[in-house]
Amino acid sequence: MSDVAEVKNANMETHSALSPEETERLTAEIVAALKTVFDPEIPADIYELGLIYKVEISDERAVEVTMTLTTPNCPAAGELPTQVENAVASVPGVGVVNVNLVWEPAWSPDRMSDEARLVLNMW
Repeated sequence: MSDVAEVKNANMETHSALSPEETERLTAEIVAALKTVFDPEIPADIYELGLIYKVEISDERAVEVTMTLTTPNCPAAGELPTQVENAVASVPGVGVVNVNLVWEPAWSPDRMSDEARLVLNMW
């Protein structure tokens, strides 16, 4: 199954006049970029951990990312949103990137993918 079809962790929404092919390309490349960002205390990427709640792509190619952290006391709170912004902004064709850090709903291990559970040996 492709990453585009496997967007169970994040709600990918497109409010765009972009072609379906361009939307699919951007979505796949944004997911790939998100998978390059790792929680410094957990050996799994933030996408597979389920920290990404929503990604929206607008007509102007602006990308709005709604994410959380494993806990409000996470020591990476200051750096992870910036890493997410930089990773998404590196995707060719992406415009302005805005990252919103939210605490509701609270993150739980139920949001992790099978891949993250395997890496963390949480079966």
